[in-house]
Amino acid sequence: MPGLRPGTADSADAGDAADLELETVRRRAAEGGDPAALSMLGALLLRRGDLDGAERHLRAATAEGDRSAANNLGVLLHQRGYADEAAGWWRIAAVAGSPAAAHALGRYHRERGDEPAAEYWLRQSAESGHALGAYALADLLEHRSDVGAERWFRAAAERGHREAAYRLARILDGRAPRSRAESLGPGGVETSVRELRAAAAGGREGSGPGREAEQWYRQAAARGHRRAALHLGTLLEARGESQEAARWYLTSAKDGEPRAACALGFLLRDAGDTDSAAVWWRRAAQEGDGNAANALGALHADRGESQEAERWYRTALDHGDVNGAYNLGLLCAEQGRTAQAEQWYRRAAYAGHKEAANALAVLLLQGGDAAGAEPWFSKAAEAGSVDAAFNLGILYAGRDEDRTAFQWYERAASAGHTDAALQVAMALLRDGDEEAAERHLRVAVRGGSAEAAFRLGALLDRDEEAREECEEWYGRAARQGHRRAQVRLGMLVAERGDVVEAAHWYREAAEAGSRNGAFNLGLLLAREGSEPEAALWWARAAESGHGRAALRLALLAARRGDLTEGRHWCDRAVALGPPEVAERAARLRDALQQELTA
Repeated sequence: MPGLRPGTADSADAGDAADLELETVRRRAAEGGDPAALSMLGALLLRRGDLDGAERHLRAATAEGDRSAANNLGVLLHQRGYADEAAGWWRIAAVAGSPAAAHALGRYHRERGDEPAAEYWLRQSAESGHALGAYALADLLEHRSDVGAERWFRAAAERGHREAAYRLARILDGRAPRSRAESLGPGGVETSVRELRAAAAGGREGSGPGREAEQWYRQAAARGHRRAALHLGTLLEARGESQEAARWYLTSAKDGEPRAACALGFLLRDAGDTDSAAVWWRRAAQEGDGNAANALGALHADRGESQEAERWYRTALDHGDVNGAYNLGLLCAEQGRTAQAEQWYRRAAYAGHKEAANALAVLLLQGGDAAGAEPWFSKAAEAGSVDAAFNLGILYAGRDEDRTAFQWYERAASAGHTDAALQVAMALLRDGDEEAAERHLRVAVRGGSAEAAFRLGALLDRDEEAREECEEWYGRAARQGHRRAQVRLGMLVAERGDVVEAAHWYREAAEAGSRNGAFNLGLLLAREGSEPEAALWWARAAESGHGRAALRLALLAARRGDLTEGRHWCDRAVALGPPEVAERAARLRDALQQELTA
């Protein structure tokens, strides 16, 4: 029968003991008419579901003034649907000093919208040390944005109330060094583990509120609070304590928290176990977690399984995650389905997805619709898209509106956009503000920009005292494949006599297509006695438009007596310049012509 379960020997013994206790109490009540015994008997019957038997004994006890019986009679009547009569008995018990009755009466008044009466009785209960009363009072005060809520959540939490511990932790967490709203969705509602992980990574370690929040999360999680376990996991993951974070995520996920299952999936993916990650993401997605569905879509997209990717992105969208529409747009764009990509980007953009708005603007701009693109760039930038701010800078720069372009570049740079910081630095260099330019170049270098490293090196190259640091930045850019930095680094090391390293960097640049690298490598080889190989590199440089290389080849041909080839390279040098090279090449050509006609 429903409600009955087979028991073990221990549970049978416990049942016998309960029956014995009930029988003893019944005898005492029957024989002596003791109000306390009647009250206890009524409470036992109430717990066992015998409402008729319980009511008879509780009414008898209340008639003798037993306040516990009055409270329990109120509970019984409330269960039977007689809320107003229940409130009358709770009032009698509460006036007599019952914290439990004051709590029940406070909740009764709150349910009916009488908050002043609710607060009065809940405060009576809370101040008497009743954990449920303290929690209910805190909940009421927090609903009114009353700072006093924290005190009563703390009081309830200290008495072992797990929901109070969790909500106290959320309050303290909100005071950590980042905005609480970072971990919340619209209206302050937690939406996905994506925001939780991002907020946790925002830097709460070391803060007093953050440490105390963790303690209360731990207390609530240890008592089986699945959301507390989730938040504890995000804190631990942000500190790099992935193993313990995984344990709490697992605990929360097994208790039915889909966001924890999703977070566990990300941890497993980061550890390289994508198959196990997919298991947890699928579980979370099936329970309505859009973030997990998006993760599954991305996993299938990375594997080239576009149909499965699309299915999961659509599932994410069905679960209310607008990232699903954005990801569908990305998928369609990768497949060349531009019209469909635009539709998905628009859907996400209209829902407030800033990166979708930026992607839509890029798509429109690529299609030649600059007028249609600009409003979407602006909307995305105003919503906080750093890429959109940078793209607006490019858009205005293309129109020669340098002042407006600079403002957008500067805005993106202040948010850490590497390429924007480089553009700001270049604009400042043009204006002669080298000090400010250097600051922005260093920001861009930290973001990994090889061009910024080269330009920082070039800026420091003007200062003899900064030559060592200058070489460091050229080296960083050169190792990233920056050809001009490779040439300049080769020149610096050649100056101090390191021919081998110089040749290495010239060759790297030349093989990547640098005509200056090819020319300098030729000079180095010629000085080392390898003139035939030098000629090969000069030829490559000259064919790429290097006038000095063409002049060198003309001189080599003249020394060999190959007047026709000499004239050919002279013609190239004259055409390529610069002026002093063209002048020398013209004189040499005239001399060769005289010899040919002599």
